[in-house]
This record gives sequence, structure tokens and C-alpha cells, in this order.
Amino acid sequence: MAASCSLVCCGEERDIDKAVVVRFSNGSVKNADRLDFTMLKNTDDNNPRKRSRRILVAESDRLSYVGNNFGTGSLKCNNLCKYYVGVLNKQTMQMELHNAELFNMQPVIPGEKISAKPQDTTQTYRDKVDSLIEAFGTNKQKRALSSRRLNQVGSDTLHQAVAKAANTVIDQKGLEALQQEVAETESQGELSLHLPPCNAEADKPENVYPFDDLLIPLEFDALEQAGSKIAALTPEELQKMRDDGGCLSVVKHLENMPTEGEARDKIARCAFYLSLLLKLARQKSITRKFGQEEGCPRILQSKVFRTFTVETFNNGRVQNIVSASMRAKLAAYSVALLLHMGHMTVDLTLLHRDLGITEARMIEVAKSMGLTLIRPARVKSEDAGLRDEHRQASLVLPLVKYDQFMERRKRKKMH
Repeated sequence: MAASCSLVCCGEERDIDKAVVVRFSNGSVKNADRLDFTMLKNTDDNNPRKRSRRILVAESDRLSYVGNNFGTGSLKCNNLCKYYVGVLNKQTMQMELHNAELFNMQPVIPGEKISAKPQDTTQTYRDKVDSLIEAFGTNKQKRALSSRRLNQVGSDTLHQAVAKAANTVIDQKGLEALQQEVAETESQGELSLHLPPCNAEADKPENVYPFDDLLIPLEFDALEQAGSKIAALTPEELQKMRDDGGCLSVVKHLENMPTEGEARDKIARCAFYLSLLLKLARQKSITRKFGQEEGCPRILQSKVFRTFTVETFNNGRVQNIVSASMRAKLAAYSVALLLHMGHMTVDLTLLHRDLGITEARMIEVAKSMGLTLIRPARVKSEDAGLRDEHRQASLVLPLVKYDQFMERRKRKKMH
């Protein structure tokens, strides 16, 4: 019958009485009896943090191993768990339990100096990550790092070349000439966004902004019913439109329409389309029912949404709005339409009031279209100050090219 043993607790043990359990990081040791173990302890017994520090050294003929229970190389499991080692006394057949501590033994190469390099505080987070990739990264990460550094070098070289070329151009042309060229380029870029199609080489004024580009024949034919309805408005209804405001340009042409013929029909259809554009310019958000009350044809409604509105998302729904650039586009198209309605002359004062924009903005649009501004005639009568002088513009060939102002107006200080 096998002999039985009993467990005996050794009671309260000190730190120096703990059993030592070692683990070699590079594998298991075949001849453990040939290792010479030495335990070193910290001499500062008064410091509660340092008095428990231990360094275990295992020396052999070929290699030495070092392990410690503090610092970066120590095992964190000593702080999280508690280990015990049982020692069997074969004479008394009693198993004694002792507290144990684990050491991770790492080989030390002779002649290698172990020195902790001070951390470079000037390194950025990106530099530290790159250093880790260089040391421990995969081949894919190392290739990406090399590619990014090559691109960075190429980008720096490009920036230096561009800066050198820019300085050369500035020295040759001068700063003012370059500012003038930049202003002209920006103005031309803005014109291409909101101006109607323009044929600057046209031989006739009416062909500069072709009427078919404003209203294609299919859209013009669809306005027959709406045009006849607006042409049949009574003087009282026209006066009501004038009092309500917003369509002064339309009322002016309706009051001076030809009595009959194709010219009257064309003015009526254009007046309805113009009233639709003026109403759109005063809106912020547009619904799909826009223009239905006025009897707007479906094809024209789709054109207005497609040409003069911008789609945006609001509360998860697609919504059409009239942005600032779209208002400038509405102003340019309205000017082009009024040129065909008024024998290549447009009243800018009435139009800027209908559109709800400033007169300076209206003149800027007229200048961008190459129109000739007409100054109001001076009146020497006593009530000249009470007379409402209107700014007008006409299309005269060749188109006028206005100079861009480089200086901005200074804002007045608020007191």
C-alpha cells in the first residue's frame, strides 16, 4: 500500500524565505545542476518599494542568465497572482507549502553593455511609430514606410522647386502684375459659373446671348397657355402686381407690350418665365409644387430646378435651395432675357429690386456680361432730387472689358 503524506503550512514567512521558480526565455535547461544561482537583494531596507527588489543570476560555463522582479523585464503575474511551492519531506512524509515568486531568466551576452537610453523628447508620435515599424514591423508595413518617406522627400523637393520658380516669376513680372492676373483669372472662373452661354464673336447683339440658349423651342412652345394668361391681365391686376413688388420688370414690359402679332406673344411668354425666375430668387428652399399655382409647364419646372437650385440634405430628405451663387446665376439669366425683351437694353434698378440684391452686385453682374452702362440723364428742374433715376445697361458690340479693382473698400468703424 502506498504511503500517504500530509500538508503542513509553514506559517507566516518573510520575503527572504520565499521559494524561487525560474523560467528561461530561450527554452528549457537540460543540465540545471550545472547552473550556479545567486540571489541579490536591494540594500535599502527602509524604502518599502525597494526592499522587496530581487535580482537572480544563473551562471554556467557557456552563458549567463539574469532575471528580476522589478522594472520592464519583470513578470506582471507576481502582482496579480499568488504562487505556492510544495516541498515533500520523505522522512516525515509531510508536504510543506512555501510562498513562491517567478523569475523570467534572460540570457546575457558577454561584453554587451546594458544601458537604458534616455528617451528623446523631441520625437513626435509619428517618429516613434516609424521607429517601431523599422524594428518590429512586417514586410508590408516596412514597404509602406519606405514609400511614404520617398514621397515625402519628393514632396519637399517639389515645394522647393515651386518656391524657387515663384520667386523667379515675382522678380521678373513684379507683384502688382501678378495680382492683376490672378484677379482676372478668378473673375473669369466666376463668370463661367453663373453666366449664360455667350458668343463673344457674334456679329449681331442678339446673337451674343442666343435666345434659344435661354429658352429652347420646346420650352418656348410649352409657354403658350401661360403666356396668353399673363397677357390678358387687366390694368387693375397689373397695378396690384406693382403694389405687391417683386415683379416691377415684368409689369413694365406688360404695360408696353405690342398690341398684336408674334412680338406680343413672345413678350408675354418671356414675361411669364421672367416672373418665375424673380419669384425663385426670393425663395430659400424650394418645394416640388413650385410654379404649379401659376400654371408653369412641367418641362419648365424641371429646367428651373435643374439649372437654378442646389440639392442638399435636411433631416434625412433631399431639399432644393437657392444658394448665393445660384442667385448670381438667376441675375445673369434675367439680364439676358430682358435684353431680348427690351431691344438689347435692361433697367438694372428695377431688376435689382425684384431680385432682392444690392445695386452694386447688379452692376457687377452687368459688367461681367460685357454690357455698356448708361448713366442717368441729368435734370436741372427743381424736383430733380425727387426724381427716381434708374441705372440702365445695353449690349453694344464689341463687348466692354472692365478692369478689376485690386483694392477693397475699407469698412467703417462702428462707434
